[in-house]
Amino acid sequence: MDSRLNVISIARHLVLIGATLTSSAWAQTLTEPIHGIVDGEHQLAWYDLTLLNIEGQGWRETKLPFDRLPAKAEAIVRPEVWRLSRQSSGICVRFFTAATTIHARWTLTLDTLSEPAMPATAVSGLDLYVKHNDRWRWFAVGKPERQTNEVKLVNNISADEREYLLYLPLYNVPSTIELGLPIGSRMLKAAPAHARVKPVVFYGTSITQGGCASRPGMVYTAILGRRLDRPVINLGFRANGTLDLEMVPLFAELDPAVYVLDCLPNMTGPDVSARTEPFIKALRAARPETPIVLAEDRSYPDGILYPARRERNQLNRAALKAAFDRLEQAGIKHLSYLEGEDLLGDDGDATVDASHPTDLGHHRLADKFEKVLRPLLTIETPSKPQ
Repeated sequence: MDSRLNVISIARHLVLIGATLTSSAWAQTLTEPIHGIVDGEHQLAWYDLTLLNIEGQGWRETKLPFDRLPAKAEAIVRPEVWRLSRQSSGICVRFFTAATTIHARWTLTLDTLSEPAMPATAVSGLDLYVKHNDRWRWFAVGKPERQTNEVKLVNNISADEREYLLYLPLYNVPSTIELGLPIGSRMLKAAPAHARVKPVVFYGTSITQGGCASRPGMVYTAILGRRLDRPVINLGFRANGTLDLEMVPLFAELDPAVYVLDCLPNMTGPDVSARTEPFIKALRAARPETPIVLAEDRSYPDGILYPARRERNQLNRAALKAAFDRLEQAGIKHLSYLEGEDLLGDDGDATVDASHPTDLGHHRLADKFEKVLRPLLTIETPSKPQ
């Protein structure tokens, strides 16, 4: 038998031996290794990430495996929104393994790995969390150095079965991602999160997309997903979160627990006045009972000395609040409102450029959004695994 095929056969056989037992009731179907290799030091079985249940993706009919909008959206949304939707912000996978070593390799479509205010680990990297004592804890980051990367994320830990959560790049377009485990280790994919609870859908700007977090798991939407133990669909579009009416039919295809509209940083007062009510009314017509949160923009910390910056915040907020009041007076139900004055705190330390949050800023955003979201999230009884 060809040695390569023999490695594959051994990998599949050994993985299948242990497939019947798992420490988690939510660990389900075993993934198959796509191929096995001997790299000189390690014998690895490699798993295509698409064999796992992808979280943070509202549609399955996509052009590339990790797109955030369906393929049909290319003919519906503005070209810039479509381009940005190819970037994998918020998409993640959960899996179980007792492997003592975990490798990752991924290929990126865009050759820009980092940005002036945002490191390559966030723009183009992978971010691994592990569940420890029933809490998600950061564990490893895949640092990209080129368009195709291979790294060892985990090395020589104890052989105990654990649940892992892997976040994809915030501002790049991965075409392929694989995880490598030692031959004889097994990988179980977690049951789809939407089988337990409905997701929260965020529509927003570059901040929502993840600027300027240091790692994919540090964007405020990802922080909220871990805190709330709930899938989050991140539809943040850098400089293009502008309450576009053509987005409504796409959003209406989703069935979330809550819609969060966080678009003001990309808008002006007149835009807010013109677009908010038509957008909300159209979405409410499609989803009569789903809660909708309207969020004000964060304060520019340098607005203390630049009056125009402060004025923009004030005009945006006045326009959004007026629209919110009119919608309530018109009988639109299940609306919530999040004020923006203290979203990032009052010390000026939470941004890199007076606009985009640091990790500290993203944590503060998560704190504020969590207070609004928790009361809106219905307690849902998880389905039992089959």
